[in-house]
This record gives sequence, C-alpha cells and structure tokens, in this order.
Amino acid sequence: MDREKLLAGSLGPPATHLPENEEAAAALRAGTPPEEVAARFPAYSGAWAALAEAASARGDTVTAYAYARTGYHRGLDQLRRSGWRGNGPIPWEHEPNRGFLRSLYLLGRAAAAIGENDEAQRCEQFLRDSSATAAAALAGSGA
Repeated sequence: MDREKLLAGSLGPPATHLPENEEAAAALRAGTPPEEVAARFPAYSGAWAALAEAASARGDTVTAYAYARTGYHRGLDQLRRSGWRGNGPIPWEHEPNRGFLRSLYLLGRAAAAIGENDEAQRCEQFLRDSSATAAAALAGSGA
C-alpha cells in the first residue's frame, strides 16, 4: 500500500459500503424495466438512477431531476443505516454504491439544467468528496 493511501485511511472516516440487493440488480441486468424494479424495490437507488438516465436521454429534465432526487434520498437513508455520518468515502468500486453515486451525479446535472446552480455545485462537490473515481467515471460517461 502506498503512503498516501495508508495516511488517508488512518486520517479520515471509514468507507461506507451499501448493502447488496442482488435481486434488484439482477432484475435490471436482465432487462426488467426500471419502473418495475423501482416499484418492487423502492429503496434500490440503482433503479431510480436508471429512470433518471432514461428521462434525461429523452430530454425530460424535470422528471430526471425527480427520479434522481428520489434515488439520492433513498441512498442517503441506506448510507446512514450503514454507519455513514455525513462524510467520508463512498467507493465507486463497491457495486451497490453506484446507484446512489449515479443518482447524485444525475441530480447535479438536472439541477444545473433547470438553473438550480447552488444545488448543482453542492452535488458536484459531494460526488467528488465521496468518490473521485465516480466523479471521473460519470463525467466521462456522459450519463
């Protein structure tokens, strides 16, 4: 382990890993419409992120904002139940965290599109603070 990683791990809060929801993840992977996955697993941020992405792709920014906000808040609830105390890493590398991180990114993007610039900046900063890897991956994906 390099010195920076060792120091970062000992100085900051521990990483938070959301619990797996393999049934919901498998349903999305199998092509179940995200509307059905969200209805069956409303706490699963990945379904809300998929809905936000689809709405954004069709140019429905307000709907994308609403879906992304739902995924963001459902993810915050799970983060808190998983021991997160308002800051610290939420690793992109842990697959169950990705729905929350995607929702956060999409919320920021939709907020910017409707002129909620303060919120867009908060989301961007929160994403970078939570996972620089997620920020880079999502910005590069054009999601």
